[in-house]
Amino acid sequence: MARQKEFDRVDTLNKALEVFWQKGYAATSTSDLLEAMQIGRQSLYDTFGDKRTLYLEALARYNEDSVTELLRHLKGDTPLAAIDNMLQAFASRPKRDNAKGCMGVNAISEFGTSDEEVNALRDASGKRLHRAVEAQLREAASSGEIPADTDTTQATAFVAATLSGMKISAKAGASIATLRAIASFAVQGLRS
Repeated sequence: MARQKEFDRVDTLNKALEVFWQKGYAATSTSDLLEAMQIGRQSLYDTFGDKRTLYLEALARYNEDSVTELLRHLKGDTPLAAIDNMLQAFASRPKRDNAKGCMGVNAISEFGTSDEEVNALRDASGKRLHRAVEAQLREAASSGEIPADTDTTQATAFVAATLSGMKISAKAGASIATLRAIASFAVQGLRS
């Protein structure tokens, strides 16, 4: 008779996610994972597969949660206020999260574009955020909040690059005040 698992899978995955987020894929050992997850080696393999499979699942979870959190803040009285709220919410994250950076950006830094599975995860979450931000910018252009001839595809790429830059700046130790100022400057730039 097979022994029943004595741990919560979601909680255990979240513990692995924290290790990968802190150390990256290559620097994380199986021993690091086992210690953090508080499970045995066989349970790791039986439940999550190998280290790479676990990493991809953790990255997918992180990306999903991260985009969901950003979209939760993409609300406001006007489209630009919604974008400002989203950027300001990121800027105001707890310092402990900022020190780890963004696991998605960390994955890009570690793998570049060489890993198709990591790219697919990045692209899926990026498209979801991209669509939502571009919809706000199209509305801003049609309502006159930004110039009507604004290329909303380029403006969306600008918002994404701003957010990525804020994530790297946060990891490098930028203060909340600095991050908030970057967000405000970016939104102001969309108006012109």
